[in-house]
Amino acid sequence: MAVQLTIRGVPEEVRDELAARAALQHQSMQEYLRSELIRLASRPSMAAWLATLRERKDAAGTRVPPERIVQARNDDRA
Repeated sequence: MAVQLTIRGVPEEVRDELAARAALQHQSMQEYLRSELIRLASRPSMAAWLATLRERKDAAGTRVPPERIVQARNDDRA
C-alpha cells in the first residue's frame, strides 16, 4: 500500500532544481521524486556498502600496505 510523505523546510533553490530536473524528464515533480526515492531505496546506503566491503576484505585476508599504495600512486605520476 502506498503512503504519503511530507517534507518540510526544503530550500526554495532546491525545490527549483528538482522541478527543473523533473521537467527535463517530462515528469511531474511527484513522479520524479517518487522514482528518485525508489532508486535511492533500492541501493544500499554508503555505510552498508562500506560494511559489506570491509567484511569481504576481512574474509579474503588480504591487505595492501599503505607504502605500496603510495608507491603505486607515485609510479603513475612519473
